[in-house]
Amino acid sequence: MITRTTTTRLGVLLAAAALVLTGCSTTSADSTSDAVDATTAGDSVTMTDAWVKSAESGMSAAFGELTNDSDAEITVVSVSGDASSMYELHETLANDEGEMVMSPIEGGFTVAAGETLELAPGGNHLMLMDVTEPLVAGAEATFTLTFSDDSTYEFTAPVKDYSGANETYEGDEMDMDMDMDEDMDMDEDDDHEDHDH
Repeated sequence: MITRTTTTRLGVLLAAAALVLTGCSTTSADSTSDAVDATTAGDSVTMTDAWVKSAESGMSAAFGELTNDSDAEITVVSVSGDASSMYELHETLANDEGEMVMSPIEGGFTVAAGETLELAPGGNHLMLMDVTEPLVAGAEATFTLTFSDDSTYEFTAPVKDYSGANETYEGDEMDMDMDMDEDMDMDEDDDHEDHDH
């Protein structure tokens, strides 16, 4: 009688231990799965060759190459930073008169899986609408990109002198001191880059 009760209790304890171990195993697998699913757009991108156009006041722009290293499409929905009171994501397109104008891009910048989005003068760029203090060549500016999944990515870009054309900001006819030419020259003596914008 005593032996049977001991054996029964031992069996119950072993069954309970097996359930606990199974529960731990399931939790561990779920945690691993959640960790994989938790990868954000901000964790999946890198910005290279970033730079900002120098400006005493008014508007400026930032450029670079944003690479999506994930296997899913990502979308940049906004940008913020420490150099301007207002930022916009811009595209540059020809208007009805054939003039190149820049304006906020609807829906943000989409970057396909494994692809790179070029932010360049004359194309897509990060627009600083009203610089808070002079952006002087050799200084740096910090930017934070926000994605459609609410994740963020921060990068720092050097300020460079850039001489160029005039683009019109569609909506209020503000001119920007940037060139629309297609050429990109590099003056190695001054260590300045000229880009089309």
